[in-house]
Parts: sequence; C-alpha cells; structure tokens
Amino acid sequence: MAANPHDAGTVHAGNHRHDSGEAHGTVNGYVTGFVLSAILTVIPFWLVINGTLGSPALTAIAVMALGVAQIVVQMVYFLHMNARSEGGWTLMAFVFTIIIIVIAIAGSMWVMHHLNTHMMPMTPEQAQSLP
Repeated sequence: MAANPHDAGTVHAGNHRHDSGEAHGTVNGYVTGFVLSAILTVIPFWLVINGTLGSPALTAIAVMALGVAQIVVQMVYFLHMNARSEGGWTLMAFVFTIIIIVIAIAGSMWVMHHLNTHMMPMTPEQAQSLP
C-alpha cells in the first residue's frame, strides 16, 4: 500500500499546504517575522529614550500602534493565521481577541482617568505625613 503524501510526518516538497488550508512555516517566513518583530521592538524603545516625538501622549499612541503591528506580525508569521486556515475560524478568533483587547484597554484607561480626576490633590508635605 502506497503512503499518502499528505499523512502526518511525511515530507513533501513544493506543496506547503494541507488540505485544510493550514500553512507550514518556512525558514524565510520565520526570519522575516523575527526581523519585523525585532524592528517593532526597537522603535518604541528609541522613541521613548530619545523623546523623538516630543509629546508623551503622541509617544504613547505611537508605542501602542507599534504594539498592535507587532501582534499582527506575530499572528501572521508565527501562528500562521489567515482567512483560509481552518475554514475562517482563526480569523474569527483573531477578531474576537481584538475586541476583547480593545475593551480591556479602553476600560483600564477609563478607570485610570476616572480615579485621577476624582482623587483629592495632595501637596508633598501632606504626602510625607502619611503613615
């Protein structure tokens, strides 16, 4: 009986897809993902350390945007998520993950802003007298 070339553990050259649409990683794909991840890690450090953008709010927005870009790079190059894999369920899982992250970040920012605006101001002398 001849072995099926799509069985698990078999090596098949040229075709890097299973019937389910699931992609295999290639060395070039992993290297590209690593280089992009490294670049997307170094840029925020450089922005913060040098104060390049001038405004802390603008720097925070840039760091968050680069963080989102790094999440996308990680998911595409290392988790191999695309619209075709597993009948589109991984894309739906990705969208659900993004929604949960946005809710968590927006809720955290709202709570921190709310606490900041409703706390009593304190002078340094009052802070030193606290137990």
